[in-house]
Amino acid sequence: MSKAMTPEQIARFYSGIPYVYCVRAEFGTYTEHFVKGGYVAIGYGMSGDLSQVTTREELAALYRAAHPDQTSNIVVGQQVGQISRFLLEIKAGDYVITPAADTEWLHYGVMADDTSYYHHAGDDGCPYRQRRKVNWSPDRLRRSDFSVPFQNTIRSSLTVFAVSQRDEFLEKIGKQAPGERKAAAVYDPHRVVLEQVLELDDKEFEILITHLLTALGFEGSEHTGKVHDGGVDATGELNVANLAKVRVFVQAKRYKLGTKITANVVKDLRKSIPRDGQGAFITTADFQTAASDIASDPNFPRIGLINGNQLVDLLVEHWNDIPNEFQERLGLRPGLVRA
Repeated sequence: MSKAMTPEQIARFYSGIPYVYCVRAEFGTYTEHFVKGGYVAIGYGMSGDLSQVTTREELAALYRAAHPDQTSNIVVGQQVGQISRFLLEIKAGDYVITPAADTEWLHYGVMADDTSYYHHAGDDGCPYRQRRKVNWSPDRLRRSDFSVPFQNTIRSSLTVFAVSQRDEFLEKIGKQAPGERKAAAVYDPHRVVLEQVLELDDKEFEILITHLLTALGFEGSEHTGKVHDGGVDATGELNVANLAKVRVFVQAKRYKLGTKITANVVKDLRKSIPRDGQGAFITTADFQTAASDIASDPNFPRIGLINGNQLVDLLVEHWNDIPNEFQERLGLRPGLVRA
């Protein structure tokens, strides 16, 4: 299937730098079908073979014919946009991510080639007929290992969308684009902020995290850190529009940059989390892989892990909600650069 490329697609084709897309599998329902079958797929009520389609306008006409009762131009535009992205924009060598049913994990692979589209007419358990071949990696990625902006992107309600944090993804899988991010080694904004955060003493840091919980939407956030506190330094309750309530028990610890927190440290926090609550471990450092496994053990209350870089991401996102005395104490201004 030969399709015309946009100027942007031509430019990135010759640059040799792949794009990264996410294609959902109905909340992970068909993720195993995708991975075992070597494909990604979409439906949108488009049951016919689309191999001869070359433009978005053709797709729009076909979509309207398949959905005569859909009169909203906004809805039609959004749905056709996703089909077009799947069929016409994703190119050979681009990476594709699909979340597992357990959304902590992400599967990823490489689009096989530009003729990878095929129409599947049989019944293999996946109802989506429009498919493209993917060479899936045998490895999975843990969503919580990525930055907060990346995690926010993956939460998009769209089925097919581009992931703007391409460089971060490529770096995570060891495929960093040639010549890119070299300048980042000269100035590391995350490190600069963390060095300022480490100027706080233990109690100041715990109180900062309590303010951050409030900024994130937790009600009744309270600093509880004291001797024999069982590792819990702050608590709060998240009420999501009365749809759900989550009580969280937080351990907030300052550690030297480069430190890797062990599984046993995370496991100790578990003892202080009620069965109907959840835990969170927020630190300036990072976590060993075994610690991440302990935190997501389905047989115990979940413990969310926020490492130093992710903490900085959250502070950037909610800086204006942090009390002025902490902004001044940290010596940072909006954008989290030194004042």
